[in-house]
Amino acid sequence: MDQALAGIDFAPVIPLWLLAGLAVLALLALAPALLRLSRDAAGARRWQPARGAWLRALAFAALLLALANPRLVEETRQMRPDIALLLVDRSASAGLNARPEQITAARDEIEARARRLPDLELRTVEVPEGGNQGTRLFTAMERALADIPRARLAGVMALTDGQVHDVPPAPALDAPFHQILPGQPGEVDRRIRVIEAPGFGIVGRPVELRVVVEDLGARPDAGRFAGAARLSIRRDGQPPRVESVPVGREHRISVPIERGGQTVVELTAETRAGEVSDLNNRTVIAINGVRDRLRVLLVSGEPHAGQRTWRRLLKADPNVDLVHFTILRPPEKDDLTPLHELALIAFPVRELFQVKLREFDLIVFDRFGNRGLLPPVYLRNIADYVRGGGALLLSVGPEFAGPTSLAATPLGQILPARPQVGLGSAQAALLEQPFRPFVTELGARHPVTENLPGANSFTPEGANLAEATWGRWYRALRADARAGSTVMQGPGDSPLMVLDRVGEGRVALVLSDHIWLWSRGHDGGGPQGELLRRIAHWTMKEPELEEEDLTARIDRGTLTVTRRSLDPAAAPEITVTAPDGSITRHPAELRGAGRSVMERPAMQAGVWQAGDGRRTAFAAAEAPNPMEVADLRADATPLAALVAATGGATRWLGTGAAPLVPELRRVAIGRDAQGGAGVGGTGAGWIGLRRNGDHSVTGITALPLLPPWLALPLVLGLALLAWRREGR
Repeated sequence: MDQALAGIDFAPVIPLWLLAGLAVLALLALAPALLRLSRDAAGARRWQPARGAWLRALAFAALLLALANPRLVEETRQMRPDIALLLVDRSASAGLNARPEQITAARDEIEARARRLPDLELRTVEVPEGGNQGTRLFTAMERALADIPRARLAGVMALTDGQVHDVPPAPALDAPFHQILPGQPGEVDRRIRVIEAPGFGIVGRPVELRVVVEDLGARPDAGRFAGAARLSIRRDGQPPRVESVPVGREHRISVPIERGGQTVVELTAETRAGEVSDLNNRTVIAINGVRDRLRVLLVSGEPHAGQRTWRRLLKADPNVDLVHFTILRPPEKDDLTPLHELALIAFPVRELFQVKLREFDLIVFDRFGNRGLLPPVYLRNIADYVRGGGALLLSVGPEFAGPTSLAATPLGQILPARPQVGLGSAQAALLEQPFRPFVTELGARHPVTENLPGANSFTPEGANLAEATWGRWYRALRADARAGSTVMQGPGDSPLMVLDRVGEGRVALVLSDHIWLWSRGHDGGGPQGELLRRIAHWTMKEPELEEEDLTARIDRGTLTVTRRSLDPAAAPEITVTAPDGSITRHPAELRGAGRSVMERPAMQAGVWQAGDGRRTAFAAAEAPNPMEVADLRADATPLAALVAATGGATRWLGTGAAPLVPELRRVAIGRDAQGGAGVGGTGAGWIGLRRNGDHSVTGITALPLLPPWLALPLVLGLALLAWRREGR
């Protein structure tokens, strides 16, 4: 839009200091004529200007005015329209209940009204969900203001619920800021706030949670049981227990950790009357159960080259307390050496295998032959210890095929394999030849031997695809596997490693004493450390090594359900129960032998349940944006200071079918930018957008008011008139 403005300007033909000097000289020259003292007809003395003095003053004034060179200047301006910014909050809290519809309707109405205002451009910016950082309203505003000249900014309007989490301490904004909120003042909300929740817990010991149930906003039910709320506590999908907790005060909850792996605890507070939403009345806490320091008993039947391999493995883990005994002098050996000259201690059989047996998490027998050291009653104690949930690992050598074999004792009842004794002699049961350990097809699916570096591999149909590349062993035992899972084989397809579950406990049997060759790097070595670690941890029920298991986890809004099984049959469909109770079924995708995976979006906060018909797993989904659900009320408080500092207004859209959208008005700089609403911003009223008048000059025309051809006759004429008047 073009606009023309006219005004008077001066362009002196001489410097201003010289023009001022001439003015002073003119005043000095006029002073005698203007301040002349004379007598009137009555003889009285009075001040009376001389004849022609005023004409002389006009001549001087005309001369000075001509030297000042006055001009009539006409300026043509290109007016720039002002720009108003409309911020539309699309965060999670602004999407509750009827807020999205109200905000959308108000946006359409404001845009329509802004189009009817002359010299105003409206720019609309959507403020999306801010990840886990809450509503980033001012980040979006600063990004939009970077493209708007501040001289043209008419004002900022924010359609938001007021829950903004990036309010700067002193925003640099010199235009009115108006906040327009859905609903009406006085909303209430209830939430659960977790003060402290440990991420890990010791198996067998309870952990303590510290939470508080808080009521936000005025209490319309004050005096009606306002001091307590019912809190439901559910662990791993079990039936919930309900406690009455004081509102606004810290409450402690004891949660037992009964197994390793993840324990999911869901807390739900009863709904408060009239609250905005019960979305934040529920919280989910995931606690990983870990074992305390593991106590391992290692008994070596005799000194041998592989003994150090076991000791190094177990001592390398700082969480393992190792008790190691090596039998150096069996009872039958009697060389008449006096006892006081022996630097050996007696093997504490009773203390280890009766008094303190159940204090150990794992018992390892390394090439141990029972040469009368352990009476049958203690061997039965070990068998009962395993059936009751204990762990036993045997690494055997030639002694396993001889008369001192543990397979011939009461302990043999729980062993998954027996030496082949029908070969005529113990020596015949030994296989002493070079061979590479072979992972069976079942072992390729078992987590203990799955994906071992250097192992042989199989095709999906079960055919051997590639031979093992690790080092060779030179001794194994012929044995008959009678239970459990044979995960590795030796020469002639004889069992080499057998894993079995006995009652509540587990047994692992390694039918060779040459695994130590891998630790020495012989013939290329092998993964002895990883394999032995997996065997030991499997016997101690490490959750990650369960061969028949179903696990669920949620990461970045995706539920991942992993099913492990030794069964080669296709995995069944996974049944998923969402926190809202909806049930869906999804096929699982094969991801390697023994493992299948199902993935699906999981945006709802709460406990997700997955099942395959035999097992059930739980996963905890926290709110994707915790700051958004911390307070679900529409609240003007967070932005109140900014609104007041910029002279803006707070308006509420109300709860009616049509939102109460305030009228838009243009106001001059320095004038009030709001009005017409009720107390607290209720009612539509009006909000003002500043009129800045920003422009650019496109042309200037200057016309002299006293050009030389006019100034010279005027000055001379006045001087001549003054001379004639004074000469009379």
